[in-house]
Amino acid sequence: MSVFLGKIVCITGAASGIGRGIAESVAKQGATVIATDRDGAGAELVAAAIRERGGKASASALDVTDAAAMQAMVDGVIAEHGRMDYFFNNAGIGFRGEVRDATLAQWKQVLDVNLMGVIYGIHAVYPYMVQQRSGHIVNTASLSGLIVSPALAPYSASKHAVVGLSRALRVEGAELGVKVTALCPGFLDTNIYASAIRAGQTTDTVRNPVPMAIHPLDAGVAEMLLGVERNEELVVLPRAGRIAYFLSRFAPGRLAKIGLKQMRRFRRYRVEPKA
Repeated sequence: MSVFLGKIVCITGAASGIGRGIAESVAKQGATVIATDRDGAGAELVAAAIRERGGKASASALDVTDAAAMQAMVDGVIAEHGRMDYFFNNAGIGFRGEVRDATLAQWKQVLDVNLMGVIYGIHAVYPYMVQQRSGHIVNTASLSGLIVSPALAPYSASKHAVVGLSRALRVEGAELGVKVTALCPGFLDTNIYASAIRAGQTTDTVRNPVPMAIHPLDAGVAEMLLGVERNEELVVLPRAGRIAYFLSRFAPGRLAKIGLKQMRRFRRYRVEPKA
């Protein structure tokens, strides 16, 4: 029997990519899904498709950088359902480019969505889970939150912070009945490449210099949810990602050499910023 059967599951960034995949999968396993996204119409399409297949789902528009909106959404779920069993802090934004080309506005946008959005979600839902003595917070980090990731510095910084936050909160919540997991996927086949913030890159070249094969989304979602079911601290995927993580811990010099080769390839696509 699935751990998601009969559970209340809220997902941010649920209109596409990993969030949509999680919503569809847990709904098939009997969860009641609350799909949220800045694209409210997109979230409703996901929820409607779930309902058409006989599942239970609702949707709402949510900008995760708005702390008050996040709190209101969580309060509303608790008021309607009486509890929150799983909270997937999944909304995120990509970045591709070198630090020398990045603007402060781009740094702020990445950190506001990828880090502060997670913090706002935790701040809103964690007290409820502590009170009910149960619940599982799942934060979507990234393989880039575990290893050196050149040409992704703002994104990597935000995801390293999410990993650190998740690991600390996991220990704090352990004796209070709250579980915490950080998802650390490598390159999955989502629209994050097309929607990524770009510095010194064009839309067409963002996806080209990725350092490993792009993993199918469905397989990645299945692997991540299995890790959540097992209450793993970190869910690192795919296999190439686990190898990279291993190298970062036990052979960092070798990984650094791979990074230098990656940067040389990446710079072939660099576009000189306009003065």
